[in-house]
Amino acid sequence: MVPFAYTAAPAAEAAIARAAGSGAEYIAGGTDMLQLLQEGVRSPRELIDIGALPWKSIDVSPDALRIGALVNMADLADDPRVKERCPVVSEALLASASPQVRNMATIGGNLLQRTRCLYFRDTATPCNKRAPGSGCPARDGQNRMNAILGGSAHCIAAYPGDLAVALVALEAEVEILGPRGQRTVPVEQLHRLPGESPDVETVLVRGELISAVVLPERPFARQSHYLKVRDRASFEFALASAAVALETENGIIKAARVAVGGVATKPWRLAEVEQALAGERLDAPTIHAAAERAGAGADPRPGNAFKLELMRRTVERALLAVGGVA
Repeated sequence: MVPFAYTAAPAAEAAIARAAGSGAEYIAGGTDMLQLLQEGVRSPRELIDIGALPWKSIDVSPDALRIGALVNMADLADDPRVKERCPVVSEALLASASPQVRNMATIGGNLLQRTRCLYFRDTATPCNKRAPGSGCPARDGQNRMNAILGGSAHCIAAYPGDLAVALVALEAEVEILGPRGQRTVPVEQLHRLPGESPDVETVLVRGELISAVVLPERPFARQSHYLKVRDRASFEFALASAAVALETENGIIKAARVAVGGVATKPWRLAEVEQALAGERLDAPTIHAAAERAGAGADPRPGNAFKLELMRRTVERALLAVGGVA
């Protein structure tokens, strides 16, 4: 770990001004940042602690659920209003990390966590995401945990989080503060595809930070579910996961939202599956046929080709569960 300066931000404006001018990085719960520092992946000259900023409330209105970026994962998962209005969010959080990590990690930080690709975390190996232009050994190397969707010739690192997948399914937005004021971005647009610049992971620019997550009231959010398939039952990243939400009436699917994780370079919404469900009867044949559409455009590597079928089965199981279909 290299030496770095530390500053505790007294206010958001002061933190933003300092980060925008110096290129310093933010830290809050620190559960991912500390690992990156220890592994030598990150070497900032300065860390700005934003943990004291007043973004720790969960506010409910008839139109939306607004979550401060510094709310910790455990508190959000346990909130009864969240469990009632959008159970997929609570389930995704409880499937993440460990209780100790959830007690520390913040919502904003969780959305910005870095990939678990072996080559990104190992500074002795090339990695275009960590060292642009050095290469992507994962394409022909150890790629069991890597992405089959959204990759490029320069990177196939999978996005590791669970919460963002649920938020994409519910069409959530993030409020972003920065040197030019506040803007709002759909969570689905927060993370960038790797393309030729895999080191640029989000739409955030220097000095910007997430201040809140907003979940608009949606009928399908209340009938939602998160399913995570992994190598072990806890403290493990997804091989494939699915966040699903349905709005139904008299046995007919009025609207469906489906997003997947563990299989793509960013949280991935499955528009083809949603379209196959909308207007159809809620039954097992409909769900099976729709789930078969998952994976359109996939480009698996030899080590992770199994994820294509695993993703389809994960989506199908999640839809059967949320629909109450035997």
